[in-house]
Amino acid sequence: MATDQALHGLDNLELSDVTRGESRAARLARKAWAATWPKLLAIVLVLAVWQLFYLSNFRGDTADHLLQSPAEVLPNLWQQLEHGLLLQAIGTSMERAVDGYGLSLVFGIVIGALVSRIPPLRAATGSIITGLQTMPSIAWFPLAIILFGGSTEAILFVIVLGSAPSIANAMIAGVDYTPPMLLRAGKVMGLRGLALYRYLILPSSLPTFVAGMKQAWAFAWRSLMAGELIVQIPGVASLGVLLNSDQDQLDFASTISVMIVILIIGIVVDGLFTKADLAIRNRRGLLDPALT
Repeated sequence: MATDQALHGLDNLELSDVTRGESRAARLARKAWAATWPKLLAIVLVLAVWQLFYLSNFRGDTADHLLQSPAEVLPNLWQQLEHGLLLQAIGTSMERAVDGYGLSLVFGIVIGALVSRIPPLRAATGSIITGLQTMPSIAWFPLAIILFGGSTEAILFVIVLGSAPSIANAMIAGVDYTPPMLLRAGKVMGLRGLALYRYLILPSSLPTFVAGMKQAWAFAWRSLMAGELIVQIPGVASLGVLLNSDQDQLDFASTISVMIVILIIGIVVDGLFTKADLAIRNRRGLLDPALT
């Protein structure tokens, strides 16, 4: 108890006088603003560059009728959201992303766990997993279409192949960085098989595993967008289908609107993974108390 109080006192020494005197509401507001203003600044910079590009007439006279300013595109985005088709497309794409990513988690964890604990299997397949991770997802679509035709299963097949290797490698790296003494202690306490993974290896490798999950999501999202551009399923609206349709119609405003939605979804999901990472680090005492 005395030790905990001493540590708590040491933490308080690192807090500034301003932070120490803040109310809880003020502290939360300060943290929210600190997390928000860089994103707002980034948005302003992007819009400014876009507007300058529009005003500079960079592409010449042949594309004047296609290029549009932010003031013309942003209302188009709102109109598409009001119409409902864009919301339907978002729902379809997110459902595919969640399904494909969930399958990737299952396959990646199982493969990573087996490879990390069976040396002959690791020697045989370790480099193959890394090779699959670096392989462009679009290269899998000819095989996916041969196997599954122009269906959702073809898209999910490529998502899994694009993201599962990252999860497997994260699992392998997490096991590698588990201290051998900790593994021996767990075995002495009777942990074997699944129990060893559940109560010791997975908790100890969680920071590395979360980083791998974040990278795997990026691969899954990119694979999904490529798949929806290539595999067109009649009667099913998705973000990729809308992009393809806008391209055929040379509709600059609608194309940019859909791209903005894709970017926002990516930023939101990345923020969720970042929050999970911060929560894990905070729970393990890896964050500076003065910054939290």
